[in-house]
Amino acid sequence: MDNIFKVGFGGGCHWCTEAVFMSLNGVEKVEQGFIAPKENKSDFSEAVIVHYNAAVIELRDLVAIHLDTHRSTENHSMRNKYRSGIYFFKQDEFHVLKGILNDLQQDFEAPLITAIIPFGAFKSSEERFYNYYFKDIEKPFCRTHISPKIKMLKEKYANHVSAKVQ
Repeated sequence: MDNIFKVGFGGGCHWCTEAVFMSLNGVEKVEQGFIAPKENKSDFSEAVIVHYNAAVIELRDLVAIHLDTHRSTENHSMRNKYRSGIYFFKQDEFHVLKGILNDLQQDFEAPLITAIIPFGAFKSSEERFYNYYFKDIEKPFCRTHISPKIKMLKEKYANHVSAKVQ
């Protein structure tokens, strides 16, 4: 599969992030867990690895969705647990991501704090947490925290949202 690529995203709860990316056409797989940067492989924060088909959804769209679905301009007290980051796997992806972030900055009034970080290590969540949102969208956490993100996706990124979420 020549068009399948991967990128890591962290910023909020990995249950939320997983649900957002699982809702998109062109996303083949989402691995939920914790990612650490290359420079400090013991500094894990909640994140997902998204495997996507670039012929169906572009990296720029994935990054835009990521920025819109977490507090990408806010440094808050939980940033160690919820690092705002985009993790790349190949060195040449850094400059591509930097260009995308620079272009998307115009869509935000405050400066983006999202870092572009070389991938270091991944620890998977417990299997019981996989597909957290879609197992029971009526759970209070899902209704309060994830459903509003899915609603925004349907409104702002309708052309990318999978029919299973409509």
